[in-house]
Amino acid sequence: MIEGIDLMSALKGIRIVDLSQVMAGPYCSMLLADMGADVIKIEPPTGENTRRWPPHIDGESAAFMAINRNKRSMTLNLKDNEDKKIFYKLIETADVLVENYRPGVVKRLGVDYDTLNKINPRLVYCSISGFGQYGPYSSRGGYDLIAQGMTGIMSVTGERGGNPVKCGLPITDLGAALFAAYGILSALYARVQSNEGQFIDASLFDTGLALSVWESTQYWVNGETPEPTGSGHRLSAPYQAFQASDGYFTVGADTPHHWPVFCHIIGRPEFLNDERFVDDPSRIKHLKVFIQLIEEKTSKRPRSYWLEKFEEVGIPAGPINSYPESLTDSHTISRRMVEELEHPIAGKIKALGIPIKLSKNPGQIRNAAPLLGQHTEEILKELGLEKSDQSYKELNI
Repeated sequence: MIEGIDLMSALKGIRIVDLSQVMAGPYCSMLLADMGADVIKIEPPTGENTRRWPPHIDGESAAFMAINRNKRSMTLNLKDNEDKKIFYKLIETADVLVENYRPGVVKRLGVDYDTLNKINPRLVYCSISGFGQYGPYSSRGGYDLIAQGMTGIMSVTGERGGNPVKCGLPITDLGAALFAAYGILSALYARVQSNEGQFIDASLFDTGLALSVWESTQYWVNGETPEPTGSGHRLSAPYQAFQASDGYFTVGADTPHHWPVFCHIIGRPEFLNDERFVDDPSRIKHLKVFIQLIEEKTSKRPRSYWLEKFEEVGIPAGPINSYPESLTDSHTISRRMVEELEHPIAGKIKALGIPIKLSKNPGQIRNAAPLLGQHTEEILKELGLEKSDQSYKELNI
């Protein structure tokens, strides 16, 4: 097993074979590895393409290292019959398989669900793709950009009347990873009762739609097509960024308790008797003039002034930080959201911490991302095989 696994790790004893690459699949398996699962990343002898993505530290891809920590790397050529025998032997010991090939590829490689289910009926097989395993678009390749555009996310991102803008983060990639992890854990729990694995079909397209809960509801209920809201909220106000004399800050003062306090702090007590601003729907309807009147006041003082005033009365507010600011924030550090790892080639590297804190079975960042094929011999020995003496060729599969 991976050195350093804690006896209290929530997923200790769960073995995951990771055939995925780039973002959604590797991020999903990393989340499970952080919770103690033994994740074995299968790579071709040339390595996953992400290993070649910049920036590099002493030749090692920082992009690859960011989403492949706590895993072991094993190199296998799945187009080679002898290596495929090793893979099948590994599947006998696995609880979960994660892959994100375009639909049809795993069938051609002989590592599809139907094939592996015959080898290990308890296997939970998770497939992440652009559009899912069925439907008119299932054969298409999928990227986060495409999914954001097709599911409506880009139609509501940015400023009203502006050019199409995607979310600054790969939201459907990361969201699909989270949904896939949720599906895997659900299937593992179901297996406790049925003793059978199952197939999980996760997609970027479904993820984009699933995250649009308020936008789709707005359209279904009142027939209005959702539009971009900038930094604002679709249903509530004030809940957005406002201009100060030295930049922008965010504030959420849309509750019945916070609203009158907000009006007095910014010097607009007359809002309380203005029919245009009496409630959320009214404020949203007159949002342009509402923001203009607020910023006539907030733009006269610096951010620090407003943030201090809102903090005093308990109104949620905050600065708009750059990443250098957010990653060095005292709260970031206190929550252990920045960790330091030792990589065998890159040396000391920083990594984001684990966002879920379990009181009894906490996750751990044990190891940096593996070198290509670093654990191949180790895993072969666990399987009772040694590639050097060709004993794996005697497998009766």
